[in-house]
Amino acid sequence: MITRIISGTIGIALAAYVIQEGGTTFVIAAAVLAVLAWFEFTRAFSYHGGSPALFSGLFGIGGMLYGAYLGQLDMILMALMASAVLALLTSVILRGDVSVPDVCISVAGIVYIGLPFAHLILLRALAVGSYVTPIETFDLGTAMVWVMFIGTWSSDSFAYFAGCAFGSHKLAPAISPNKTVEGFLGGLAGTIAAVAGLGYLLHMPLAQMAGLGAAIAVLGTFGDLVESLMKRYAGIKDSGAIIPGHGGIWDRFDSVLFTAPLVYYYTIYFILR
Repeated sequence: MITRIISGTIGIALAAYVIQEGGTTFVIAAAVLAVLAWFEFTRAFSYHGGSPALFSGLFGIGGMLYGAYLGQLDMILMALMASAVLALLTSVILRGDVSVPDVCISVAGIVYIGLPFAHLILLRALAVGSYVTPIETFDLGTAMVWVMFIGTWSSDSFAYFAGCAFGSHKLAPAISPNKTVEGFLGGLAGTIAAVAGLGYLLHMPLAQMAGLGAAIAVLGTFGDLVESLMKRYAGIKDSGAIIPGHGGIWDRFDSVLFTAPLVYYYTIYFILR
């Protein structure tokens, strides 16, 4: 537990620096996390005897993140399309070494990991407006990245403590035996309160922010369950051990892969319009 707390504290401090710094620092950090998550993803399915298209994924994810950095949606789509075609061609050229399921897993993984991190970069790049709080003055992108991360962390934390205290009804026993309905409801309530509180500090509509908090809790839980389902299929417990006490990058960002696009589109369609 001590190791988990120490590494978590260091991780939060690094995240705070990267989020506040923004720009190239944020993009590089997102790219490193995305590449590490992709390596963990491909390694997980390799344990099951598969051979995911590692290079195609690196090419596609790198291209999508570069497109997000430039703010060019066409480049993001081009990188996604090109990497999917490359993975498909690999299955033809290396028939026998790369199976059809391997290609399907590869293309799904490129979308699953690459697009959310691209959305995270696009979200942070929304450097418009000024939101004054007692702590700091934020532009829109910085504020909403904090909303996304704090909301996601709140969902995980409140669900954990509520589950430990009151959990008795399994939420998805075939996928994640430790998750309970009570834990999910605790995470839902806690996230609504946390995101609504952030909305109050940022002078944003409380009802809309409470709704966003509910959506973050629901999608964050699904993100966790999706990764658990994949790891169960692959026959592994953790995606890696790069973060002491927390597992791998994929383990730590499984919920973010669902909540980052959610918060980006909320910002685009409910705040900027």
